[in-house]
Amino acid sequence: MQDWPYPLWLAHRGAGKLAPENTLAAFRLGASYGYRAFECDVKLSADGVPFLMHDATLERTTPERGVAGERPWSELSRLDAGGWHSRAYAGEPPPSLESLATWLLRNGFHLDLEIKPTPGTARRTGQVVAEHCRRLWAAQAVPPLLSSFKAEALAGARDVAPELPRALLVDEFWDGWYEAALELGCVAIIPNYMTVDAALVERARADGLRVLCYTVNDPPEARRLLAAGVAGLITDAVDRFSPDAARVID
Repeated sequence: MQDWPYPLWLAHRGAGKLAPENTLAAFRLGASYGYRAFECDVKLSADGVPFLMHDATLERTTPERGVAGERPWSELSRLDAGGWHSRAYAGEPPPSLESLATWLLRNGFHLDLEIKPTPGTARRTGQVVAEHCRRLWAAQAVPPLLSSFKAEALAGARDVAPELPRALLVDEFWDGWYEAALELGCVAIIPNYMTVDAALVERARADGLRVLCYTVNDPPEARRLLAAGVAGLITDAVDRFSPDAARVID
């Protein structure tokens, strides 16, 4: 990880808000805007299948209700995860991690995979996701970056596949968060963009950490963060930020 292998710009949940989040349709749309790196959320079905979804419950992004992680994959795979966004995406299912990996690898794309466990399952989710990533990306030069707000999930991933790179997500700085990232053997930290400045980037760099940030949709903020030296910007604005541009243009 000394030579950072991931692109600077990452499309949030596939294509930001332009398509139903965490669906293959969103990733395809993000790719159509030139993005080669993506961020998404992964959790486990009741029978241990890693699949893409952000919320713990189903009601925001599907017609169903209840805890997503309490359903078997045979049920989850048949849900409509697109109709909530717009009629054009009605019937779009939630993808498994395996199906996403197949698409990413065939296209040579990169991934920041946020481990988003159902409450009470953080360590197990980290372990299972890491096991799958080790298998799916076996012999690949660039594995996915495993990130999470849950230190316990990253500890589970480290215990199973210590060779996979890890990053600690932080919304608001809590006591000991930076030391936790170091103890977990993280290669990066991913704070809320509003908390990132050049001093943090410099401190992290001195300790061998890269700094990415989320969710950057404002051009002046993007310019500020690029000047500070961040290694990655996660954005919803895939139609406004060109991932190949050397600078941000309003």
